[in-house]
This record gives sequence, C-alpha cells and structure tokens, in this order.
Amino acid sequence: MQPFNMHLAGEIGFFITLHMAQKLRTALLQVDLFWEDIQRNIELFEKKIKELPQEVDLIILPEMFSTGFSMNAKNLAEPVKGQTFEWMRKTAAERNAAVTGSIIVAENGSFYNRLYFVYPDGTFKKYDKRHTFTLARENETYASGKQRLIVEYKGWRICPLVCYDLRFPVWARNTEDYDLLIYVANWPAARVAAWDTLLKARAIENMSYCIGVNRVGKDGNNLEYVGHSAAYDCLGKMISEAHDPVEFTEVVELDKQYLKDTRSQLKFLQDRDKFTVQID
Repeated sequence: MQPFNMHLAGEIGFFITLHMAQKLRTALLQVDLFWEDIQRNIELFEKKIKELPQEVDLIILPEMFSTGFSMNAKNLAEPVKGQTFEWMRKTAAERNAAVTGSIIVAENGSFYNRLYFVYPDGTFKKYDKRHTFTLARENETYASGKQRLIVEYKGWRICPLVCYDLRFPVWARNTEDYDLLIYVANWPAARVAAWDTLLKARAIENMSYCIGVNRVGKDGNNLEYVGHSAAYDCLGKMISEAHDPVEFTEVVELDKQYLKDTRSQLKFLQDRDKFTVQID
C-alpha cells in the first residue's frame, strides 16, 4: 500500500473545492401559493423539492412563500425560529443545499418581511425587506430593514433582496463585487413588464447574474400573478427558459469562470461611481 501523501491530498482537496465553486446549480420554484395557509404551503414546497430532477446547490422560493403577500401579520407572523424557519433548516440539511425565501416574522414588537438564507449545516443569515410596498400599505404593517446582506456560499458572493427592492437600483449597487443578485417576489401581473425589464437591467448594470423568483395564480385579494421567474447572466442574456404563467421548477447552472472572464474583459465595474447610501 502506498503511503498517503498529505501534500497531494491538500492539493486535491483544493482542486475539488475550486472546481465545485465554479458552478452553482440553482433551483427556481414558481408556484401558486395557498392564501394564508402555512401548513399547506410547506407541504406544497416539500412536494416540489422532492421532485427536483437533480442535485442542486441553492433552492430559491418566492416572497412570503408560506402565506402569500398578506398584511395579516398579527395572525400569521412566526417567531424568529418558528415552524417555517425550522422547515427551511430541515430541508437544507436533507437536500445538502442552501434554501432561501421570505416569510412573516415577529421580533421585538415589530413585524418583518424577512428573507432567510439557510445553509446546509443549519446556520443562517437574514435580510429584512428594505423597501416596503406603500401601494399595498406594507409600510403600515412591516418595519423596514436597515442593512443589506451579502452571503458567502461555495465560493460565491450572493446579494438576496425582496420584491419591491427591485425598483431601487442604488440599493442593489454592486459595491462588493458580488456574483449573484436574487429577488424573491409576489410581483403582480399588472406590472410584470417592469419586473422583466428591471431584472435584466440589474444584471447588466451590476455585471452580475440576476435571478428573480415570482409566484403565479391569484391571492386572497384577487390579485393575479403570472410568474416570469427568470435568470440572467452578467450581460443581460436570459439563461432560463421562457415559461407560461403556471407552476414550474427549473434548475439553472451559473458559471463563475464565465463571470470572471467577462468582467476581466469588459471592466465595466472598474468604472462605477463611488458613493455611500444614507439609511434612515
């Protein structure tokens, strides 16, 4: 038996880690949510996730995926580590994949539209939606977040945001050279043209992959949603498939080397303006 070469093993381990970091397999889950029914939505997503056709690194769920976009926070809000969060943690461990999406959370006497990014090992990061949607009076129910989040995962830097945040380019500005921008949403059909346009624009202006995951169907307020979940590369090319406004699951593979090569060739991020954002 040949002696085990620790130096070689270290090099092999480094190669495997580096190789794995070059690709990120992301699952986009576009569904018709059950209105204000946490248990049925959890069961729905359990079924969808079990049906994933292949191993993935990251599972992306819509905004308020356990309830729909409801202002009934008093009756629906969960504690910081409530039922839905624990389901996310269990799912991440079982699938050996990160899981992200937003839910209604109560903390310190306030309600939040809170996105969790849960790692396979059970640790997590959180982001509270910065731009609450005044048209739906979300600002009267939910406290606004004060801090943006950059997640480190498998060699990728990820900026997860929520729905209405999409309309505010300064908040998404790529000052940290992140690799992937994510929007989870309940974006209604009446303004879906803006959704399509702004997702593409955010990818282009930030030289980043950009993924948006939206819902379909009608909610308890009779608002219609037509999905248009999509993934774009750093030049604004759609790399997901076009879909009808129905439930679907799609796995999209992101390529870190392509991102690096494109940024190195075009150097657009080097010419960006420098400024700071004042948070109220």
